[in-house]
Amino acid sequence: MKRLAVPVLIILLWAIPAAAQDVGTRNRLPNGLTVLVVERPAIPIVMVRALVRAGAVLDPSEKAGLANLTAEVLTRGTKSRSATEIDEAIEFVGGSLGSDGGRDGAVVAVSILKKDLALGLDLLADILMNPSFSPDEVRRKIREVQADLRRSEERPEVVAGRAFHELLFPGHAYGRPVEGTLASLGKIGRDDLADFHARHYRPQETILAVVGDLKRDEIVKEIEKRLGGWPRGASPETTVPRAPSVLKPERKLIHRDLTQATILLGHSSIGRDHPDFYPLLVANYVLGGGSTSRLYRRIREDLGLVYYVGSGLSPGRYGNFFEISLQTKNQSARQAIDEAKLAIRTLRDQGPTPDELTLAKAYLIGSFPLRMDTNAKLADLLLTWEVNAMGLDYPTRFRQLIERVTAEDIKRIATTHFLPDALTTVVVGNLAQAGLQP
Repeated sequence: MKRLAVPVLIILLWAIPAAAQDVGTRNRLPNGLTVLVVERPAIPIVMVRALVRAGAVLDPSEKAGLANLTAEVLTRGTKSRSATEIDEAIEFVGGSLGSDGGRDGAVVAVSILKKDLALGLDLLADILMNPSFSPDEVRRKIREVQADLRRSEERPEVVAGRAFHELLFPGHAYGRPVEGTLASLGKIGRDDLADFHARHYRPQETILAVVGDLKRDEIVKEIEKRLGGWPRGASPETTVPRAPSVLKPERKLIHRDLTQATILLGHSSIGRDHPDFYPLLVANYVLGGGSTSRLYRRIREDLGLVYYVGSGLSPGRYGNFFEISLQTKNQSARQAIDEAKLAIRTLRDQGPTPDELTLAKAYLIGSFPLRMDTNAKLADLLLTWEVNAMGLDYPTRFRQLIERVTAEDIKRIATTHFLPDALTTVVVGNLAQAGLQP
């Protein structure tokens, strides 16, 4: 049965047709606001995602967490609506409304029935343009985030991730937690949020993705009616430098009295605009992208060393990295790390087998439509494509870029971009049991 599974999977995945050349339309309002629209009339639900380029990379170093707080408090009241009134309005029509901060941007999301779309757009526009930043709501949110930070110290994957980013991005905003720290949050007040919003929330820095049961021309007019008067203003002068490339092995060992170790290995890598990115994407799948990958088959199935193992690429606007993550018994930590490095060296030396290459390409191409199977997923993808200047024809180009990858490409890419001797290592676990010294 196992021998039959892979060929059948390949046939099924390759049978999925290529996506249409363009998945939607792109519109630019006079004030610089970008509107991306995809008509999907099958279900009377509309998803609206607004992304503002106002992420944690813009935080003052002494006030890390400011961008995230600003994003999260947006929905907690405007100059004309209280937080309670906003909650009651969206709940009355069975919709949802939320906001969240990230490293490179902040997102406000609305999900609503088509018949109530006018209300959803009214709330979205009010939240983006007129947040009140009530002192009580700001203080409450700060206490909430601080409590989350304290609880997160009990989650080894979070502890490892913070340490990993700090080592990979020394002195850069990417090395600081998006949520900030207990100390930095204590330095932030209501006026800081209002000032951050005034400086960074601009229409020319904002992208709206709208997907659902709608007509493009009508929705663009409705958005312009509500957001067309958002003053463009001057773009913020803040310049974020690119993160320096870190290709030397650093190590951080963090003791926790746990029965298993959480391990992260990685180094700086390349972004989507690099010509090697798509061959590297295929190479990564061969190495650690799924249950047929070399890391999974060798370290989990053959040796039984880990509970979880996988690898991935994390491209960002100002820096990128390659990462291997593992969870294993403390006593197996050293061997698991060694086996991960050996898997990289073997791929560099031998390249992929024909079956590995075929399966990796089939999976990446075949699973792509599944990333667009809901309105919410597609709206998020539209924002990613726009932020990275990938274009609305990206699904077609993605297939073509993956199809042309060869075994020789992967061997070359693995040699160039998978560097086992440059891997930064973070381990969170019982160091004595693991035979490791901090």
